[in-house]
Amino acid sequence: MSSPVDTTIVAVLPSGSPLLKNGILSLLFSFPILTEGLPSSQIASSVFTLGTAAVLPFYTLMVLAPKAELTKKSMESSIPYIVLGLLYAYLLYLSWTPDTLRLMFASKYWLPELSGIAKMFSNEMTLASAWIHLLAVDLFAARQVFHDGLESETETRHSVSLCLLFCPVGIVSHVLTKALTKSSRNSKHNVH
Repeated sequence: MSSPVDTTIVAVLPSGSPLLKNGILSLLFSFPILTEGLPSSQIASSVFTLGTAAVLPFYTLMVLAPKAELTKKSMESSIPYIVLGLLYAYLLYLSWTPDTLRLMFASKYWLPELSGIAKMFSNEMTLASAWIHLLAVDLFAARQVFHDGLESETETRHSVSLCLLFCPVGIVSHVLTKALTKSSRNSKHNVH
């Protein structure tokens, strides 16, 4: 019997979706059952590895075949964000403690403080959830850079590559590359 979440996600996926064909959704929804009884460090490590491996094909396509139809279609998909979001939510659930909010908002003004965040991230499960969060945000930013590059006819391979591990640097790289490309085109246009 399908869970309500399973049914909802299946309803938004195209009928020929590889996720449905390969049973990846079934694996993802059975992940809590598969990890039952495992030590939290092993769960954190497994999800860390799964999340990292899950984003690599998208970066590979954007860097090696940016103009290919497969790349364009892949980068329009919300599936990687659904998968990463579910992995993140699962780890967040496992890492949540009664002290989580107190550690996050330790100041009297309810603002985060570095010491509280550091203590919270000393837990492997919390650290793994933060890593999944970063992967999702970095991939989203890389996708924005990729789409903007296609639209403005600007090279993005280097910027997309930087977004993988150094996302803010990748964004700055794209902004500079786009400005230099535009300047170069304008100067060539003015010469002719």
